[in-house]
Amino acid sequence: MAVAAVSRVSGLLGRSGAQLGRSMSTGAHGEEGSARMWKALTYFVALPGVGVSMLNVFLKSRHGEHERPEFVAYPHLRIRSKPFPWGDGNHTLFHNPHVNPLPTGYEDE
Repeated sequence: MAVAAVSRVSGLLGRSGAQLGRSMSTGAHGEEGSARMWKALTYFVALPGVGVSMLNVFLKSRHGEHERPEFVAYPHLRIRSKPFPWGDGNHTLFHNPHVNPLPTGYEDE
C-alpha cells in the first residue's frame, strides 16, 4: 500500500520509483569530504572529550571518602510495600551499606 502511494507520488513528480529511491540514498554519501570531517571530529573532539572525562574521574577519586549525610527517617522514603525477591527482602539489588540506608537507618551505625 505504501509502495503504491510512493509510486503514484513519484509518477506525479515525473520520476520512477527506482530514481526516487536512488536520489535519497546517495544524498548522505554525496560529498567526498564527509569521511574526512567525521575522522577529524573523532580525533579532535571525541577522543579529547574521553580524555577530559577520564581525568575528571581520576581527580575526583583522589579526594578520598565523603562523609555520609545523617539519616533522617522521612515517612515518604524507603517504603517497602512488599519485600525484594532476593536476599532478605530488605536490601536493594545493588546495596552498598556505606551509602544506602535501610528503612531503619544505616547498617553499620
